[in-house]
Amino acid sequence: MKAKLDLNWANIKRLSTAQVKATRATAEQLLHEAVTEQVIPLDTGNLQNVATYLETKDMFDGKVTIVTEAPYAKRLYYHPEYKFDKTFNTNAQGEWWEPWITGNKSDRPKRIFGVMLRKFSGGVIK
Repeated sequence: MKAKLDLNWANIKRLSTAQVKATRATAEQLLHEAVTEQVIPLDTGNLQNVATYLETKDMFDGKVTIVTEAPYAKRLYYHPEYKFDKTFNTNAQGEWWEPWITGNKSDRPKRIFGVMLRKFSGGVIK
């Protein structure tokens, strides 16, 4: 039995590019949700608005990381028993990413990625 396979390289390239864009857009959306839902502790704004950013150096390998780079971030994150000031962010808490990792929003990253991949695929994925 002989088979011939013709690959549509334009669509393969489009999907590869779409995957990279969708990965970054997913991380941006998740960070936006955390800020909008006011779960990151906020006092001066540095932790949320300056020290938290997207690390995209491995983006072409399918990896984008949301980094919080502040000396006190780890202490705040891993100690949910702290009494967080809720003046500016009413839902401030420790372990603020847990709803998206293991909690009730754990399906959000996958759903967002699917929507973004379809959006950036240029009609290849319907």
